[in-house]
Formats: sequence, C-alpha cells, structure tokens
Amino acid sequence: MATAAQARPSLLDRLASTSHAWVAAASVVLVVLMIVPVPPWVLDLLLSTNITLALIILLVTLYTENALAFSVFPTLLLIVTLFRLSLNITGTRSILLHGYAGQVIESFGNVVVGGNYAVGIVIFAILIVIQFVVITNGAGRVAEVAARFTLDAMPGKQLAVDADLNAGLITEAEARQRRKDIQRAADFYGAMDGASKFVRGDAIAAVIIVFVNIIGGFVIGVAQQGMSILEALQRYTLLTIGEGIVTQIPALLISTATGIIVTRAASEGSFGHDLSRQLVQEPRALLIAGVLLVLFGFFGLPPLFMFIMAAIVLALWVRGRNAAKAAALKTGVARGAAPGAPGASAAPAVKPAESVVPLLSYDPMELEIGFGLIPLVDVSQGGDLLERITMIRRHAARELGIVVPPIRVRDNLQLKPSTYVVKIYGLEVTRAEVMVSRMLAMNPGTATSAIDGIPTTEPAFGLPALWIAESGRSDAEMAGYTVIDPTSVIATHLTEIIKGHAPDLLGRQETSALLDNVKQHYPVVVEELIPNLLTVGEVQRVLQNLLRERIPIRNLLLILENLADGARASKDVDYLTERVRAAMNRHICAEYAEDGLLSVITVDPRLETLLGEAVRRGEDAYALLDPATVARIYGSLTKQIQAAQQGGLQPVVLTSPGTRLALKRLTERAAPSLVVLSYSEIAPGLRVESIGQVSTTDDVLEPAVAGV
Repeated sequence: MATAAQARPSLLDRLASTSHAWVAAASVVLVVLMIVPVPPWVLDLLLSTNITLALIILLVTLYTENALAFSVFPTLLLIVTLFRLSLNITGTRSILLHGYAGQVIESFGNVVVGGNYAVGIVIFAILIVIQFVVITNGAGRVAEVAARFTLDAMPGKQLAVDADLNAGLITEAEARQRRKDIQRAADFYGAMDGASKFVRGDAIAAVIIVFVNIIGGFVIGVAQQGMSILEALQRYTLLTIGEGIVTQIPALLISTATGIIVTRAASEGSFGHDLSRQLVQEPRALLIAGVLLVLFGFFGLPPLFMFIMAAIVLALWVRGRNAAKAAALKTGVARGAAPGAPGASAAPAVKPAESVVPLLSYDPMELEIGFGLIPLVDVSQGGDLLERITMIRRHAARELGIVVPPIRVRDNLQLKPSTYVVKIYGLEVTRAEVMVSRMLAMNPGTATSAIDGIPTTEPAFGLPALWIAESGRSDAEMAGYTVIDPTSVIATHLTEIIKGHAPDLLGRQETSALLDNVKQHYPVVVEELIPNLLTVGEVQRVLQNLLRERIPIRNLLLILENLADGARASKDVDYLTERVRAAMNRHICAEYAEDGLLSVITVDPRLETLLGEAVRRGEDAYALLDPATVARIYGSLTKQIQAAQQGGLQPVVLTSPGTRLALKRLTERAAPSLVVLSYSEIAPGLRVESIGQVSTTDDVLEPAVAGV
C-alpha cells in the first residue's frame, strides 16, 4: 500500500504536468477580466496574486546565476504586464460603478496613505517617477546595449567554438551545445530589448488611468450619486490612488527584476553570494567607512544609530581581514612556507609568474582569414568552410593515410578583407584572395564562348580564371566553364597544400600514433620492427620519402613488413624507401595507369649509364654531373613533358631501379611534380607504352628548361 501511495503523483505534480494548459487558460482569463465584472473578493484575490507573483519574480532574479537560466522572463514580463492592466481596468470598473473595489484597495487607500488623498497623490507620483525615470529607463537602456553587443559578438563567439572544435579541445556535442547557448543568449537579450518597452508603456498607462479615474469618479460622484464636491474627491480619489498604488508596487518590483536580470554579468553565483563575497574583499574601505560613521556620531548626527552602523561595518571589516589573511596564508603554503613559520602569513602575496611556455608552441596548420571572409566560416550566415575542413581531414586520412592535425581557423584584421593565409608551424606557405559574393569560373578547354568577369588565377593549380557574379553561373556552365563557389576554392587549395606538405605534417609523434594504431591489430609486426631493427625516426623518414612523391601510406602494414625484411640488410633510409616502393607497385601504378596501360617516357640507356657512374662517384644517390649535361637533360625532358601534356597524358618517366632516385632528385627542382618510376615498380600484368625518350643528345632548349 505504501508503495502504491508513493507511486501515485501528488496534486502539485499533476498540476505541473498540465502547466501548459493552465498558462493558456490564464492568458484567456486576463482578456476576460477586461470585459466581465468580478466580485470584490475575486479582485482582492487577483491583486494578492499579483503582489505574490511580483515578489517571486524579483527573488528568482536575485538567485539566478545566469540570465539564460530564466529565459522565459521576456514572455513572463509581457503576461504580467497584461495581468496588471487587466486589474487596473477591473478595479476602475468597480470603483466607478459601486464606489467600492474590495479590501485590498481599501486598505492601501486608508492605511498606506493614511486616508489622505493628497498624500496618496504625492506618493503615487513619486512611485511613478522612480519607476519611469530611474528603473525603467535604465533597464531599457541596458537591455538595448546588451542586445546590440550580444548580436555583434555572435560571429566571433561561434568562430571561437569552431576553432576549439577543430583543435580537438571540445567534442562535437559540446560545440553544438555552445552554439545553442550563443544563439539562446542572442535571442534572450533581443527579446529583453523589446520586452523592456512593455514596462515603460505600463508606467505611462498607469498615470493616464489614474487621472482618468479621478476625473471620472468626480463626475460620477457629483452628477450621478449626488455627492458634494469634497465628498466625491475624498471617496473616489482615495480609492483610485489606492488602486494605483496596489498595482504600481508590483510593477515596481517587476521593473527592478527586469533591471537585475539584464545587468547580471561575469557572475559566479547568485546575487547574494556574490555581494557577500565581493563587498568584504577590500577591508580598508570598510575600515574607513566605520571610522567616518563614528565621527559623524560625534559631530551632530544621532550617535546611537551611527554607532550601530559603525559596529556593523567594522564587523564586516574584521570578516574581510580574516578572509584576506586566510588567502595570504594559503598562498604562502602554496609557495612552500610552513603554515606556522614566522612571517608565513605576513609575507606579501606575490603574483605568480606568468608561464611563457605556451607561447613557444605553434599550431601545426593554421588558416588565417580577413574579416571579409568570416561569412564563409559563420554557421549562422550559412558558412560551411569549417565543415569542409573536417571533410578535408577525413579525405587526407583515406587518400594519404595520415592524420592531419586540427587546422586552426582564426580571423586576422591585418589581412585584406578578401585574403586568406595558410601557415604550417607558424610559417606562411601560401596566400590568396577570394571574393565572397562571386563565383570562380575556369575554362577546362571546352568553353564555347567568352564570359564577363574579373580576371584572376585559381590558387590551387595556378590556372587562369574569372570571378563572375552569382547570377551568371548558369550561363557560364552552359558555355562550358567549370564554376565553383569561394568555399570550394579555399577547400581545394587546402587539400593541395596538405598533399604537397604531407611530409612536414608527419612528425615523430604522428608516426608513433600511426604505429600504435597498427599495433592494436598486428602487434607482432610492430614489435619485430621497433625498436629491434629501426627507430620511430627512421620509419618516419621512410614514410616522409613516400609522401614526398605523393605515394599514400595507408597500407602501413605492407610498408612495415617490407621495412622489417629490408632493415636486416641495410638501415639506409633511401634503400629502405626504394624497397618499399617496389613492394607497393600495384598501389603506385593504379594511380597513373588507365585501362591496364601505363604510358611512360623512357630514359636513354646511355643516360642511365651516365647517371649510374655519377651516383657511384657521389653520395646519397645524388648525381654529380656537369652543368652542360644537366642542361641537355632538362631540355630533352622538357620536350617530352610538353608532348605528353599536349596528348592529354600525365608525364611519367620510367628508368632503372639504380638510377630512379638520382634522376628524381636531379629533376625535382625543375619539375617537382614529375613522376619517376623504376622497372621494379611496374605491377605484374600491366602493359607499358613508351611515348618518348629522355637523352643527352637533344639540343638545349633554354626557354623550355626554365619552364619545366
């Protein structure tokens, strides 16, 4: 039986579960009160409810730590204002019809103002001045400024949240909650800016209602009730003033609550908690105030009250001094002094030295944008660049096999509005401009007609392009142009930068994380290789060599197995890299072959012999050749590259395993994107077609060499 009774919800619980219905019904009743007369006892109940509700709202705002914790306040303010106006109309109707409006209004008319309507008018006028000139005006101004600054700060706050998310400091759920809180704060202060106007209008309406009631009561009392002029003034004016005061006192409480909730800032607790803590944080101010109060008692002011106030202030001073001593003692213990040691508590509180260690670190990768590009990252304005950056990191993991560190996005007012800069470990690697309000159109070679636009260069690949208006996108696409939006321009550029600087982004720590990931599923492979055969640094250098020639390292298991086999013969990084490349022949050829056919530029056997002899004379697979020979090689290579590109093919040079690395290093300054393969890297079953040959017998083409 006890269990059943405990399981049965209480009356308050049942009422709370249907609160939405009660609120809707109460809102309708407020309108009905303006039309339907009510008995005096009902009016007394409603006036008492109004006072109670005002007290509750005021106390709740005092205990609220954050304005968003009382986010219904703007709507509640409107409802309470409507309730108070309904009571004004209901009280006015009862006063003018019956000369009586219940005990509450009667009590305020007789007790609060002593039955003197002249005193009541003065008190009512003072209340109106306090509410209208002081509280309402100040609260409205604070709400307006808070709304303006909250809206202005939204893009920066959302950018900070997205930057923390990209940096891995917060989770996706935390970022979503922070964005929601930012939006709620903007909505709240915007609503408070409008709701404060209700309080101001209510004060004006109260003055008008009181004057109308006094004039109407005087006319009704003299003309209809047969009262004398003084009797009519005494009766109706006293009731009107009582009704005005009984509604304006709750209005004053609500206005105060409005000012409190919009002025709550930088709070660590409720208003009372913050007040008691912060009021005694300067004991010297309390001591001076206490001494001045004692002096006031000796020089004319009532000594009893001055000494009582001085005693209270000095008691607060003692409390504040004890708190300061406790804080100083705690600081001394933290610095290593014994609590009971002489001078431990008297030692001055020294501000701890600011740590400069965080200033030494760099973000692995940064994207700095001018303020004109903020709409691209501001989610509230439809920007999706941050989401695209997340997709870029996923793409790099799938395609390259590396985990790109979080890319920190920040605005830089020193940049041009339309400029963005990409930095890697604090060093600028590229800088470009995009136009937010336009689209980038590029001619892939199939355009049928010219279009109007602002000439520019596509930042990722350096191709000629045009910035066109958004309205001309369909016409440009019909003319054969490839049209992309500014966000895609930046995303594509970032992708190419990551591919080109992947070796720089793969440090020892990132390599160790990749090895740990493999170790979870294949522990034997990693334990055999590290640290018995190779160090993490040596594995890192091999992986960097592969990434430098844009070979994915996603199949890390295959790479580690071949490193374990090759490391028993030699620990030379170049040797190990070439061995891994040979084992990854299928992965390498799959990127360059089409339909089982690989079109290559071969190397003259005489040049291979020359390179082989030069490598044996040098060190670390660098060919030592005279400048004239190098110029002839560049000239021949340039002609073959141009011929391949004109045929729509990607230039791929095929040479012997012993000279591949030397030829690659010889040509990487002139043609950094040139693919150089060896015969051992050709996958079994793949057909190879020669489309040209590099030799040293061709004439030197100076202009072409410079453009390789």
